[in-house]
Amino acid sequence: MYAIVEIAGQQFKVEKGRKLYVHRLAGDEGSSLSFDKILLTDNDGQVKVGTPVVEGAAVSATILKHLKDDKVIVFKKKRRKGYQVKNGHRQCLTQIQIDEIKA
Repeated sequence: MYAIVEIAGQQFKVEKGRKLYVHRLAGDEGSSLSFDKILLTDNDGQVKVGTPVVEGAAVSATILKHLKDDKVIVFKKKRRKGYQVKNGHRQCLTQIQIDEIKA
């Protein structure tokens, strides 16, 4: 069984026991979360598509840890103008594990 869930503005395909990285979520490590924006569920070929969400469906997850992603270098340059800017960015992430899908 799997579901398509909207978490922090992004859509993810989730299955029971799967670990995934999402944008930083509020909560402490080890705490549990519940997501109710389920867009699609599939239970062994029985597909339910929401309009826009599936009623009565929910996904529960546990926060494993908070971390930062690898650094992304942003370099801007305009040739022959003497303009150069170098910036870096590290995205804050949360690793979650899917505990249960209620359809």
